[in-house]
Amino acid sequence: MRVIDKIPEGKQLILFDGVCNFCDETVQKIIKADSKNVFVFASLQSDFGKEVVQYIGIKPETDSIVLYQPGIAYYTESSAAIEIAKQLSGWYPLLQIGKIVPAFLRNKIYQYIAKNRYKWYGKKEACSIPPPETRAKFLS
Repeated sequence: MRVIDKIPEGKQLILFDGVCNFCDETVQKIIKADSKNVFVFASLQSDFGKEVVQYIGIKPETDSIVLYQPGIAYYTESSAAIEIAKQLSGWYPLLQIGKIVPAFLRNKIYQYIAKNRYKWYGKKEACSIPPPETRAKFLS
């Protein structure tokens, strides 16, 4: 079975750093604001996450959130954040205003935050186990 066949039809996959406290909090916020139930998740450290990264051709040591829209496109860094935000409920779609800033500048800011996220927010020893009510949203 191909890795993309494991992604439920009609869903978009968000790959995230599963040991990063900031990333984990962000995923929890996305789940709460995903009123259309668009997204499923996997950690970059999981075997599944590594397979997806390889399948779409991203560097295996990627230090970025990844949004994969099967058969359509994938996004990384600030572009992934903007693409995710525009599909959420609440005020998150307003973050699309970030598109007026050139991607190379947005990504410099993204990379600065990514570089310092463990120092600022901490790190777990292992990926968290999602609570039962959201477990089905996580692929492994």
